[in-house]
Amino acid sequence: MRKLILVFTLQLCLFSFSQNKQLLYGFSEIPQSLLQNPGGKVTNDWYVGIPLLSHIHFNAGVVGSTVYDVFADNNVDFNVKFRKAVNSMDSNDFFNINQQLEIFSGGFAFGSSYQKNKYISFGMYQEFDIIMYFPKDYATLAIEGNKSNINRLFDASDLSVSAEAVTVLHVGYNKKVNEQFTYGVRGKIYSSLANINSTQNKGSFVTVPGENNYYDHIFDLDLKLQTSGIASLTDDENSDVSNDIDEFKKRILLGGNLGLGVDLGFNYQLTDQWSVDASLLDVGFITHSKDVENYAIKGKYTYNGINPLFSEAENGQTADEYWSGIEDELDEIFTVDTTKTKYTKWRPVKFNASLNYAFGEKQSKDCNCTIDDTGYQNAVGVQLYGIKQPKRPQMALTAYYYRRVFNGLRLKASYTVDSYSFNNLGLGMSAHIWGANFYVMADNLLQYKNVYDAQSVSLQLGFNYIFNKK
Repeated sequence: MRKLILVFTLQLCLFSFSQNKQLLYGFSEIPQSLLQNPGGKVTNDWYVGIPLLSHIHFNAGVVGSTVYDVFADNNVDFNVKFRKAVNSMDSNDFFNINQQLEIFSGGFAFGSSYQKNKYISFGMYQEFDIIMYFPKDYATLAIEGNKSNINRLFDASDLSVSAEAVTVLHVGYNKKVNEQFTYGVRGKIYSSLANINSTQNKGSFVTVPGENNYYDHIFDLDLKLQTSGIASLTDDENSDVSNDIDEFKKRILLGGNLGLGVDLGFNYQLTDQWSVDASLLDVGFITHSKDVENYAIKGKYTYNGINPLFSEAENGQTADEYWSGIEDELDEIFTVDTTKTKYTKWRPVKFNASLNYAFGEKQSKDCNCTIDDTGYQNAVGVQLYGIKQPKRPQMALTAYYYRRVFNGLRLKASYTVDSYSFNNLGLGMSAHIWGANFYVMADNLLQYKNVYDAQSVSLQLGFNYIFNKK
């Protein structure tokens, strides 16, 4: 059983997901790019997203050893591969799943009849996010035991996990002030479907030579687990799956634990060809007051271990009484305090910024002049991304090349350096056929030949109907 738990934990920690959308950021022909920068450029008069299909996002990555390193059929003993994988990781390695599904969306331009320089965008999307740091000391203790680690202090704070499923209702405002400057703001209402948070753990465990027994086991623990939206679903009296589904439906439409947030962004045209932009996303919080159940273990305790002799047998103590006494001692160590106190959690704030250079106007073969006014055919640039995580920020740096093949087809290629790899190549495409728009984007294309050994894999796609500006 211990090995099964370790295998499951390792698989989770080998898969690491990122919320970075470097291919979508700045891709102004795609309306969903405004979710990455509410102050980005707008190239359409109005649009409507196809419900449940306008934006589907999922990406995965690997920190340290891959699944292939552990389960490859290479005639190496599984235990050897497993120990090597655990030993190569540390407590700052993590897995983070992020998935988004847009439920509905739309947008429209307005203003004077000759210059529609304002834009409203709106919609609702569902998002699931979980981050769990690799519990290095827990894994080492489980594999090696404490006999070979006498006097070693194991850190209880290695256990750090946070998970949340939310729906987000949002409205954004974008204004083109002049030919150089555009800014935007987006307000958000969060509705939390379920939340699990255990990121403030402290304490230690150590085994030392004892006096009355071989060893003394010293616990100094301050462990906390906060949950909302979970207790009612796991209640033994509520075993009907249909009731759980109905409960989730209520929470989707602002029936869960609520919170507020804001996105900010801008775009500034330095020259005709150079531009800079930036955005700050999910500056907000959620207050958890409904269906809350929290658990805590706090205190210091020294356990002298199991006495191998039935010291009270001569006084009539039975074996059952002996083991029951040991069980009571262990229960005393790990007394769980359960409360229903409400709590507030901040959303993971994200930051984007990019510097861009456009070039290559389409020239006429008959004269030394441009033949259309749709702008430059190419662009290159660099983008910096960051997200606040429980232990430390996660960063990524991307270089990209954008190409307008013709009016109905745009391509974007990227090279990204992040926590997972130094060879992440991505490609995105946006196609327009009359008013219909379809886009698809994928990362780490070089490693698709063996997904199990890939450092990261990402996919985004969507369908919209767009009415472009003349």
